[in-house]
Amino acid sequence: MSRSAAATDTTDIDAVTDAVLTASRLLVAVSVRSVAAAGELTLPQFRLLVVLHTRGPLKHAVLADQLGVTPSTASRMVDRLVAVGMVERLSSPTSRREIVLELTREGGRIVRQVMARRRKEIAKIVARMPDRARRGLVEVLTAFAEAGDEPLSGANLEGVWA
Repeated sequence: MSRSAAATDTTDIDAVTDAVLTASRLLVAVSVRSVAAAGELTLPQFRLLVVLHTRGPLKHAVLADQLGVTPSTASRMVDRLVAVGMVERLSSPTSRREIVLELTREGGRIVRQVMARRRKEIAKIVARMPDRARRGLVEVLTAFAEAGDEPLSGANLEGVWA
């Protein structure tokens, strides 16, 4: 079956899965290019910045959980981002014994810059799609994100994802 023929069978789980995987490769490539343009930042480090940007200051363990990594992995990433001035460690407002991690102005600037680049590249791709193919895309992608328990983007990020 050809790629376009498989894509027309919207009830075939394998065909839909293949289409999502193909789109995912494209979106990852866009993400990697947008982060690479920001300098010496890895995609996992950028994801950490996005989590802090969307959720605000977090305790270290909560951040590690949000990223789906071990606390030691999160700690190494935080150390690097603190060293370059994108994240800072602050005393918790609720307990002097606890430390929270917060995005700095520079970290926020980088998130906005990368997202603007990513948004521009995705908009170019979407603009090249035929009108009939764009119809319903928001509804379908929203349903897909909801089925995967991915929170919808907040207005403050205008479509940030990492």
